[in-house]
Amino acid sequence: MTRVAIIDLGTNTFHLLIADVSSDGVQVLHKEKKSVKIGENGISQGIIAEPAMGRAIIALQGFKQQIDAMEVAFTHATATSAFRNAENGQETADRIYRLTGIKINIIDGEQEAQLIYQGVRQALNVAASDGLIMDIGGGSVEFILVKDEEIQWLHSFEIGAQRLMDMFHHQDPISPEEIEKLETFLDQQLTELMAACREYEPTLLIGASGTFDTLSQIHCKSRGIDPSDQAVQPLSVEGFNEIYQLILHQNRLQRMAIPGMVEMRVDMIVVASCLINYVLRNFNIGSISVSSFALKEGVLHEISQDIINQGN
Repeated sequence: MTRVAIIDLGTNTFHLLIADVSSDGVQVLHKEKKSVKIGENGISQGIIAEPAMGRAIIALQGFKQQIDAMEVAFTHATATSAFRNAENGQETADRIYRLTGIKINIIDGEQEAQLIYQGVRQALNVAASDGLIMDIGGGSVEFILVKDEEIQWLHSFEIGAQRLMDMFHHQDPISPEEIEKLETFLDQQLTELMAACREYEPTLLIGASGTFDTLSQIHCKSRGIDPSDQAVQPLSVEGFNEIYQLILHQNRLQRMAIPGMVEMRVDMIVVASCLINYVLRNFNIGSISVSSFALKEGVLHEISQDIINQGN
């Protein structure tokens, strides 16, 4: 048996997952997340700002204490959009290593999309229908088109929720003019996705973690559903549309009062929902499924396979 720690350094949230891996399978022992917002006041300028760097170090020092307390044998830390696009991304990673002992692997967008796919397929049957997997991060958004459990097409777009918020969400509630500008921007940025969806005609949108988890919680609260801690969470197109129309006309304080809302998502959920609405409307997708598994579970799957294979 090998005890491993997986750290996902997202643009908005840092995640820690600790699990035991053996030939019998994987047992998750510990999960936690911290709202770090490493892209705040810097991502649109291509840097990691000093206050954000400080928050990252504090969060990872906390993770390191947990890792040491649980006597983890192997730690794998993955950083994505905010790090790979920042002028000081590698410098920040090096500084974190000096102060915490955690070595960070900065991955490109294609690697990120591949790992998200691996995570999602641990949660649900991606062969059930032609699906479009969508993971909305703070820095980037990954789209993966799947058919018969095979990736047909994937791409990572640097249009994450923090970037969209910086560019388009200046009034609160967001104004119709801002939504129009955002959608014009998406028309320009997502031409490759549009072409791929015309070719593969997905019928199911598979939302991975983050914003989708929060939307599912709000959906469940509004319908008296017990969401439970499952890998696949409830959400419908009708339920999403209700939430979307609600948050479009609310300010931050009003959004925070929505049952199921999570504070770390309350700001970015507006532009993220605009993006989801854009995808549903433009690609004629009739249903939604939500996977709580994403990148960190994909990393765990790949590492566990390596460990099990080495033991055979």
